[in-house]
Amino acid sequence: MIRNKEARVCVIGAGPSGITAAKNLLQVGLRKVVVYEKNDQIGGNWVYSPRLSHSSVFETTHIISSKRLSQYADYPMPAEYPDYPSHQQLLAYFQGYAEHFGILPYIRFNTEVKHAARQADETWKITLADGSVEQFDYLLVCNGHHWNPRYPEYPGQFSGQFLHSHDFKTAAPFRDQRVLVIGGGNSACDVAVETSRVSAFTGISMRRGYYIVPKFTMGEPADVLNSRIVGLPDWLRLRLLQLALWLNVGDYASYGLERPKHSILGAHLTMNSELLYFIRHGKIHPRRDIARFEGKTVHFVDGKAEAYDTIIACTGFIITFPFFDQTFIDYSEGDVPLYLRMFHPDYASLFFIGLVQPLGCIWPLADAQCKLAANYIVGNYQPPADMRQRIQEDVASINKQFIKAARHTIEVEYHKYLWKLERELPANAPAWSAQQQASAASR
Repeated sequence: MIRNKEARVCVIGAGPSGITAAKNLLQVGLRKVVVYEKNDQIGGNWVYSPRLSHSSVFETTHIISSKRLSQYADYPMPAEYPDYPSHQQLLAYFQGYAEHFGILPYIRFNTEVKHAARQADETWKITLADGSVEQFDYLLVCNGHHWNPRYPEYPGQFSGQFLHSHDFKTAAPFRDQRVLVIGGGNSACDVAVETSRVSAFTGISMRRGYYIVPKFTMGEPADVLNSRIVGLPDWLRLRLLQLALWLNVGDYASYGLERPKHSILGAHLTMNSELLYFIRHGKIHPRRDIARFEGKTVHFVDGKAEAYDTIIACTGFIITFPFFDQTFIDYSEGDVPLYLRMFHPDYASLFFIGLVQPLGCIWPLADAQCKLAANYIVGNYQPPADMRQRIQEDVASINKQFIKAARHTIEVEYHKYLWKLERELPANAPAWSAQQQASAASR
């Protein structure tokens, strides 16, 4: 296996993870880099499109982590951006990043990878949609994990319109309808708020209690406040976070919501400042879990039954790699046994970038992952010999901290995970040089 600057490297996807992968590969001196992107521009899910075939944010999406803790380490967001930028601003930011670091010439747009096969010598045979085949020494998988919908299953049949949040682009089609949103995560709360602006009635069905956290606490973005106390012992930090949240929102039961039965950091947090406000103003109506469907009638586990025109399931996504044979790698169910959420213990030339669900933003974490992967490729870094044992310990830790749910198989705490990655970075990891900057500017 080649471990030097002559290695040929394939990156699948030019979303936020893919572009920072390319940048970090260039930073260590690699030049035989190809990024395959099936769409016509960078940005991944942040390229808003009304087409149902394209997995994208919806019309009014804003980021749920603050700009301060969402920007790449060496490319700050513009000072004039708000604390929580819109999807249009974020797409402009990603485009600026790609141009600033000279990434665009390495991207092949409108090019889909249909199949990726590992060869006996640890190289990769990449088959494209047009039938052409290329060989690479390394593969960085950056295809994202928010695009293949996971649908819920309930007894009975619903005769109205049944959608997944993947298909939600704008609230306009739901004007004057009775809408039920399923879920308690970020997408569910956002969709409920948006539809409630135009619907005749919006209900939101949650199967358990969730921590709904306002985006601002004590005048600061919530994640910024957490960053100020992240170094405290967990027992103290969790109590302070719980207290701050209680002072902000009070008892969830007063909103008609179930009280969470888990620790505040025992599941993915829901960041939303409008849901609780809309509930108390009678615009959104909390409902318990669904027991069954009967035509357009939804029966809930508490005995309530109501008719709805549309149900929107905001029930997450399945981790999918359509270019891998399922017999090779399949993380659609169960644990994800990777070292640092990125290194496969059996395939040294394969890296997963951005395959995390952080209590925070993915992009700075993907940036650090890519830095580590790039330094491995050129021989500056070697994973520990006891990688398998560490993977087992990591999986056990995740299963202990977070409640059992499909999304939590890749859950991490933002700061703690970032510190882990940074501790692994070699002291001789190259920085982005003035020469590279001049070269990028000349393109």
